[in-house]
Amino acid sequence: MGVGSRLLDRLAPKSLPVVYYELLFLAFAIMMGMSLPSSFLPIMAQDLDPSGVLVGMVVSAWFLSRIFLELPAGMLSDRLGRRRLLIFGIGLSSFGPILCAFATNIYMLILGRAIWGMGTAFYFMNNTALLMDILPVSVRGRALGFFQGLEFVGSFMGAPVGAFLAIYMSFSQVFYFTLMLTVVSLVIAWRSGSMKETEARGSIRSGPPLREVFGSLKSWGIIVVCLSAFLRMFITQGVFQTVFQLFLNEGLLYSIEAIGIVLSARIAGQVASIVLAGILSDKAGRKPVLIAGCVISASAFYAFTLMNDFRAMLLIALLQGVGEGFGLTTLIALLTDLSPPNIRGGVVGIFRTFQDIGGFAGPIAFMLLYGSFKVTNVFYLCAILNLFNVALVLTLRTKHREVDQAG
Repeated sequence: MGVGSRLLDRLAPKSLPVVYYELLFLAFAIMMGMSLPSSFLPIMAQDLDPSGVLVGMVVSAWFLSRIFLELPAGMLSDRLGRRRLLIFGIGLSSFGPILCAFATNIYMLILGRAIWGMGTAFYFMNNTALLMDILPVSVRGRALGFFQGLEFVGSFMGAPVGAFLAIYMSFSQVFYFTLMLTVVSLVIAWRSGSMKETEARGSIRSGPPLREVFGSLKSWGIIVVCLSAFLRMFITQGVFQTVFQLFLNEGLLYSIEAIGIVLSARIAGQVASIVLAGILSDKAGRKPVLIAGCVISASAFYAFTLMNDFRAMLLIALLQGVGEGFGLTTLIALLTDLSPPNIRGGVVGIFRTFQDIGGFAGPIAFMLLYGSFKVTNVFYLCAILNLFNVALVLTLRTKHREVDQAG
């Protein structure tokens, strides 16, 4: 009992505010709902558009709407408070799975994904800013690691559950389960007393001018974090939300269930590494953890070109997830360290805009590559981009202790 308690304390620090644990539950439920259709969404899109021209847009639409909302949402968050916009985002996102469930053509599916993305822009923006507000620097990496680890447990469960449900019902009906999880999250956020208290303590804000927010881009550290976020989303959404499923289904003849299992193996790697990454980044520094993640991910992409056995694919997907997990927590922790508190919402908005541009461009670019070149070339490109990310991170000159003090 004592050993288990000490282990839990190392993973999830005690004495954090109640709102942190409420945000944990919301993150788990929302991420699980979002991942339910992940194993079949590109296949569903291709059924509605056999030409394949608009398949990439089904994923990209999610990010296109967010590109123009992240920065305004961040600045509004600094003015109006996190809770109100978080609730608004969850409520708006609930319309997305409804439209997707009733989609009879590719355009309705794209519209549903776009509205869903708009809602999640407000949710994730304010969720991130709220975490940055409440987490003390001494446990920031650990707490973020545990938080994002639980998010990916939701994703880990959602992908195979969605694939399993799709066996016994239509693709469209799976979206009803996403809607149910979204509505439950909305009710919890709406009724949360601790969120109201947190909002009340910081409810009067003048809000930073736009030039001050954009002035944060004079910091090379923030530029590197934003570019790294762009590259990560460009690869993740371009490959693992479109090309990878089609490659497994059409190239290797994997069933929907098998695809769900492979995706879950990747998420399992993220879950396994994300908490460890938070602990290591607090102790060893953000920079070495980011570099390790990029190198591991690049190695996994190269390995995808060598293997087609199912068990080998599971292992490589797990390895790629480990590399991805090392970057997820560490980028947010580094951004928190570098962001001035008075413009934190706006800086998060810029960071997430870079992510969204990558998420929008990735599926379109990689679908074009997938249709024009061998799929191995796609994986080679991903490996090269990860190594370029290493080169970017190496340009950071800020020492670990100095970064922590900057937060």
